[in-house]
Amino acid sequence: MGDTTEARLTPPFPERLTRRLPPLELLRRFRQDMLSVWHERHFEERFFATRLLARRALVCNSPATVHAAFVARHAAFERKSPQLRHALEPLIGDGVFIADGLAWRARRPVVAGVTHRRRLAEFAPAMAAVVAERRAAWAARRPGAAVDMLAEMGGLAAEVICRVLFGAPEPGAPAEVAAAFSRYLARVAGEDLPSLLGLPDWVPRFQGLRVGEEVRRIHAVLDRLVAAAVRPGAGISLVGAMAAEGGLEGEALRNEAATLILAGHETTANLLAWAWFLLSQDAAAAAGLRAEARAALGGGVAGIEDLPRLPFTRAVLEESLRLYPPVAVLARQAVQDTELAGHRVRRGDLVLTLPFLLHRHRALWAAPDEFRPERFLPGAPPRPLHGFIPFSLGPRVCTGAHFAMAEAMLALATLAQDVAPRLVPGTVVTPRCRLSLRPGEVLPMLLERAT
Repeated sequence: MGDTTEARLTPPFPERLTRRLPPLELLRRFRQDMLSVWHERHFEERFFATRLLARRALVCNSPATVHAAFVARHAAFERKSPQLRHALEPLIGDGVFIADGLAWRARRPVVAGVTHRRRLAEFAPAMAAVVAERRAAWAARRPGAAVDMLAEMGGLAAEVICRVLFGAPEPGAPAEVAAAFSRYLARVAGEDLPSLLGLPDWVPRFQGLRVGEEVRRIHAVLDRLVAAAVRPGAGISLVGAMAAEGGLEGEALRNEAATLILAGHETTANLLAWAWFLLSQDAAAAAGLRAEARAALGGGVAGIEDLPRLPFTRAVLEESLRLYPPVAVLARQAVQDTELAGHRVRRGDLVLTLPFLLHRHRALWAAPDEFRPERFLPGAPPRPLHGFIPFSLGPRVCTGAHFAMAEAMLALATLAQDVAPRLVPGTVVTPRCRLSLRPGEVLPMLLERAT
């Protein structure tokens, strides 16, 4: 756990409660930001029970209890929370991210097989090509040009995931998909009030009425892209691999494509946006990353073979994931009566772990609110097992974790050779978490030239 005692950058975090709030005020906060409802003491507790209106929730907040729920007793807690299922089902249907039971067990090996780390070399050239295009676009801008870094990284991540998924998608399709997914995520209600009131799944949520037209547009685009990707003679793609090797077709294939876009676009974009923000606030870390990138790449575009020579770049990204995990709340619903950490768990109870809490737990991390990339450098004290879980863990661990890290490393190292983005003066960055943890709705930055 040890680090130096030198004071370092403490980036913003949501307000922590110091008193008990009335239920309606707690609900109001929860609807705005799922991370602003936790008490100061929760950053020290290892396991606790709470209530979200009528729904009982058990929070695993230590490596041992996280392992117990998400690994050792996975079968009892394999179902995603009602909130997540009702928010995403209109878009991804029975996609592996929210499926459970037989559907999950049949589909998971297919998705895991095509996104396995051994296939990185097949798709890294597409990642590098997109990064090179973004680099050229930035080079064409005047020094100090203003950009929305969240949108910039969203566009980059969308282009990467669409090329990896579909091979060579039609021009403009990635931007169309990214915009549609962002509109969808902005409209869905992540808190699912009926579930918090204890109502069963069959009670209508009316999510479909609010997002139905958006879903129809997204599905129409995806159907087109999937059809092109599986056409005879189409190039290498994840969709093609899921069809040829996993036997997926039709709606199932589209649902898994939508799932991979959701997982591979939103989370990677948020990770890169947070990393740029943190580097803009820590001149020493930015200079260290830039020096490493220039030494390893010599001014070129990073490739998969360069990743071992970029340990500080990886450390910056991992520390970004520790402070601002894109999926900051992992919520499951008990499918049977059982026991956890000495507590009785009833069927239907929520079982949570919050990477945001766990990654800032005072018993696990020194100076947990400070930005210290050196925690993750080779030779640093080992991180706590199951205390760093940005991609979840256990049987439902994110299958694309290695893809996401490789993409983020290629992008950050390549682009940081040329630019030193600076936060627009006067900008206040406030973390907000609904379905994912974002630095607000926009992240205005100036593209200053690196020296």
